[in-house]
Amino acid sequence: MLTNLPNMLTLSRIAAIPVLLGLLYFHDPLNRWISLGLFALAAITDFFDGYLARHRNQVSALGRFLDPIADKLLVASLIVMLVALGDVRGLVVFPAIVILAREILVSGLREFLAEIKEPLPVSKLAKWKTAIQMVALGFLIVGTEAGPSFLPMELLGDAGIWIAAILTLITGYDYLARGLKHMS
Repeated sequence: MLTNLPNMLTLSRIAAIPVLLGLLYFHDPLNRWISLGLFALAAITDFFDGYLARHRNQVSALGRFLDPIADKLLVASLIVMLVALGDVRGLVVFPAIVILAREILVSGLREFLAEIKEPLPVSKLAKWKTAIQMVALGFLIVGTEAGPSFLPMELLGDAGIWIAAILTLITGYDYLARGLKHMS
């Protein structure tokens, strides 16, 4: 199970995190672009691990367990690193915190619902939120210093984080409302 392609893709996403963060630590424009490439590959594996698992009939309990953890580790560690480096600052820290808090809330909710064998499927709006969030994080990875001068990388990243945070609040509320029905 651990060595099937979908699970290997999920594990590669987790393995990419320290490399991605290490590259970001050094404020070199080339490292920023390499980080963006690595982040894009990691984000793409999020689509392909599930797609391949379903189409190859390799859906596994391990994959269902690891996939959301890999997603949350990637996003959370990247947000924390961008805040620590000052790439996310000022009022933009608040939507970043909203995104992190929602990830923790949904993880806990899914864990609770799993105990009572009640699934909490991902909504279409949550998929849109993830896509916008990933694009925004990509802009913030490259940043103003490494990005092309004609693109306001920081502004695009900041705006994307705010939009993702708004969608995060909506989807988080939706998930919580659905989960609370099973708690009484």
